[in-house]
Amino acid sequence: MTRSPEPNRKRQRVDRRQQHSGESASTSTIMTRSRSRSTTQSLPANAVVLAPLAAVHEPGSSVSSKGAQTNFGDKSEVLESHQDSIVLTSKMLSELGSDQEVISKLGEAFSEPCTLARSFPQADTLWAVDCPVDAADVRAAYSFIFENTSTEVHDELQRLTVDAINTMNAEPCDEHDIQMSAILIMLLNPKITEYVNGDSTPVFPELCSAIMNQPSSQRTSLMQYFATGDAAPNTRDSLPYTAVTGVRAIPDEQLLGSDSEQASFERYVDIFQLYVTQEMVKAAQRVARPAAAGGEPTTQKVSLHGLSSCSLLAVVQCMALVNSYNNTHKMVSYTAFYNDAVNEHIDIKDDVPRFRMPDGVSFCGYPFLLSPTTKSEIIRIESVILMRTELQDSFFRAMFSGVTCPYLVLEVRRDNLVRDTLYQLDLKFSQDLRKQLKVRFVGEEGVDEGGVQKEFFQLIVRDVFSSKYGIFRASENSHFYWFRPLVAPGKDALEEIRLTGQLIGLAVYNAVILDIHLPPAMYKKLLGVPVTREDLREVDPELHHGLMQLLNLTPDELEFLERTFEVEYEDLGELHTHELIPGGAQTLLTADNRNLFIDKYVDFVFNSSCEQQFAEFKGGFDRICGSSYVRYMRPQELELLVCGCSDLDFAALERSTIYDGGYTKSTVVIQYFWQVVSEFTDELKRKLLFFATSSDRVPIGGLSKLHFVIAKNGGDSDRLPTSHTCFNVLLLPEYSTLDKLRERLLTAIHNSEGFGMI
Repeated sequence: MTRSPEPNRKRQRVDRRQQHSGESASTSTIMTRSRSRSTTQSLPANAVVLAPLAAVHEPGSSVSSKGAQTNFGDKSEVLESHQDSIVLTSKMLSELGSDQEVISKLGEAFSEPCTLARSFPQADTLWAVDCPVDAADVRAAYSFIFENTSTEVHDELQRLTVDAINTMNAEPCDEHDIQMSAILIMLLNPKITEYVNGDSTPVFPELCSAIMNQPSSQRTSLMQYFATGDAAPNTRDSLPYTAVTGVRAIPDEQLLGSDSEQASFERYVDIFQLYVTQEMVKAAQRVARPAAAGGEPTTQKVSLHGLSSCSLLAVVQCMALVNSYNNTHKMVSYTAFYNDAVNEHIDIKDDVPRFRMPDGVSFCGYPFLLSPTTKSEIIRIESVILMRTELQDSFFRAMFSGVTCPYLVLEVRRDNLVRDTLYQLDLKFSQDLRKQLKVRFVGEEGVDEGGVQKEFFQLIVRDVFSSKYGIFRASENSHFYWFRPLVAPGKDALEEIRLTGQLIGLAVYNAVILDIHLPPAMYKKLLGVPVTREDLREVDPELHHGLMQLLNLTPDELEFLERTFEVEYEDLGELHTHELIPGGAQTLLTADNRNLFIDKYVDFVFNSSCEQQFAEFKGGFDRICGSSYVRYMRPQELELLVCGCSDLDFAALERSTIYDGGYTKSTVVIQYFWQVVSEFTDELKRKLLFFATSSDRVPIGGLSKLHFVIAKNGGDSDRLPTSHTCFNVLLLPEYSTLDKLRERLLTAIHNSEGFGMI
């Protein structure tokens, strides 16, 4: 979802550069290396001082499209007059005559962090306010080295880099600004993740340790360096390794940085991602089982606890720092931090228990790395552990206090679902809700091994959100439901709302996906994330459009509206008025206060008008999921967990389907089946899913994650297809013709409610 409008970072930088430019012109001094963000501070003794602005700004030059970026012409002209201060640039390297001269120059630059930091200064002095290092020039230098020099030079560069990092960790320096520039230069080395110490241990974790050992303010400055855009192109497809971040399809927040700033920041994220990927793949290969005759080795799962030998923890902690900065400044999508290798090889069964230990080391502690699919699996394992614990406790309690049921059993009538469920849940203790759920419909023979409860959830959710209860409503132009404003919610209404929260919590706990239409704002509020103006667009598009139109009206037009800080709403046929601020009835809407009016109106919709209702809803949800891994999810991920995916990719389902009872993918009737299904509309495909699995929802990760089985159920006959919904098994007779299969299958899926014994 889009985030609330924040001050644009690009505009802040432009303003700061313009201020810096003005002050520099008056003092005839430009600071290119000082880490201070204040242009009025005096220069440090070792700062690189370039010519006065008037000397480098040629007459007739103009402000570029970057805003306040001045045209300095050829950067080399600026740098040539300062060779005594600058230790190394790409131009210097390219002018050297031999590899030995390159080695000598590199030895000088890498002799100590302070010396390295005087290399590659930002020639554009306005950009130097944000980052004193010219990242593009650093990349050009490394490119020259690796493309035009011998392996002797490459080996010497590795040795010098390793020595510089070890020196940085062994001899802490008070000049943290200097170290940040040196760290940035070393991070831009495309082979930094491959370098090792003399004992063959990776050096990249030590560089990350050097970052983490810096004061908090300097770590923040390094993040700002990461976010300083430059002209270098950057796309994931152009990287010298495969993309590692996983699915990028989740609707996301509004990013605040410019395109170049986003590309720059993502480039640094990819450096950390590359190292994590390399180490995870290596670790998985180390513990892989030997290959059977004619087969391939079986890849094993690994845990963060077992990776201490490669110091991966230091890298992940550094990534957490980068992720924290990104959460605040929205430089790149949060999905850029998902790591495919971690999600593929993580040993969840080992990581989850360790995560619950006071001093446990676990990937679960770094949720930004984990995809929604992995997080849903963590929650499933948590639930299984709790269910088993409650099952064991039930047996022990039965020994001393009589027979107790080891399951959470709900016995309900189809025509009175809500009341029956509400009454029975009210009688349950908290520990009862952590038991495995079993549902029985009165008068039906179905045994719940998973399928009955899935249909139960589908039916009761449909009931709760129907108009007959009147606790939720949806605008005409939105398919999302939100709380109906109530002056004084009755006891019955609050109980039903609390039940809704409990049902969603129980569905998550029992790994059931719901056909539920709640707006992203609901998941934000459940996780304590502030809602924004943009969230209103999903709940009430017309209201959102009307409020945004206020920003385009002139002061005279606003005065003509004669609008006050009041909101009118209807409750049980009566019209009520709510003041958005104290004295709102006497406060007219003007150009000066219209932003306050919009924010207060949004607050009314999402908070004031439904304070009691949401408190009950969240209380019901937290009663089940309050202490689970759900609290480490993002709102978008929680929505996927509750509702599943929307992608009906039946081609993926066909590829992952398992066949039993004599069927194979080449059996004629199976080919008939997939041909018929490919002709179905989305509505019929959902009905087929409901018939075979008791849910028309797609699990996180898509239909390929659904364990779907088609089993043979006899030869050609007039019998309808049947299903074991608890196990996602479709029982299909071997029909003789395509038309017969189509007719029998359609008849079955159109009459798929209810359970019986087969």
